[in-house]
Amino acid sequence: MRALSIASTGMLAQQTNVEVIANNLANMNTTGFKMSRAEFQDLLYQNIQSPGAQTSDTGTYAASGIQIGAGVRTAAIYRVTTQGDLKSTSNPYDVAIQGAGFFRIQQADGTDAYTRAGNFGLSPEGQLVTQDGLLVQPGIAIPQNTLSVQINAQGQVMATVAGNATPQTVGQLELTRFPNEAGLNAIGGNLLLETPSSGAPQAGVPGSVGYGTIQQGFLETANVNSVDEITALITAQRAYEMNSKVVSAADQMLQNTARLGA
Repeated sequence: MRALSIASTGMLAQQTNVEVIANNLANMNTTGFKMSRAEFQDLLYQNIQSPGAQTSDTGTYAASGIQIGAGVRTAAIYRVTTQGDLKSTSNPYDVAIQGAGFFRIQQADGTDAYTRAGNFGLSPEGQLVTQDGLLVQPGIAIPQNTLSVQINAQGQVMATVAGNATPQTVGQLELTRFPNEAGLNAIGGNLLLETPSSGAPQAGVPGSVGYGTIQQGFLETANVNSVDEITALITAQRAYEMNSKVVSAADQMLQNTARLGA
């Protein structure tokens, strides 16, 4: 009976849906996190009678035909890259992107990764780094005798050092954009990698055309809406239950058929 296999694909699809929702909710407090959404598509159809098939010698045609689907499958898990809210932290090394773009991060193996999480700090050498100690690119070093640090909307980093009241420029933050941000590969640790699907990175100065601005003393929160996620979770749960009832009904029908043949 096809209903058993069709309903099982529905249960597997909703299980994946729930897992995606669970990950969104688990990361509600993750800086710069972008929620994901599961996308589904129907499977192949068995054409018992194709739409438009000739039904008689007089030239009549089937208006809709007879097609039975094989179920559903997960087509993609799409990353939603909408802007998250900005939360004030008053930490001078916390920076948020208001608008488009990613910070470029140098990984331990020397390759580049990208992030929206701007909860930065300083290394023992005074370099601007992520919470995992990875260098923010291009490298920015803060002098050891710095009294205060200012980062303007264009990403210019200025430090006021002891004995000099005039701030001096010590670096320039850059932002990177991609033609298809949803095509970036998430590897955990708030990091994303370039892929053939994302397109080549395009670096620019914050505040220039097409790039966001920098907000010092703020962090971008996750763009997860808890109400929407709970609503989606309830919908996925009900869909899973309905598919499981189809499995039970198909099983009961098979039992009845077996009794008739006994």
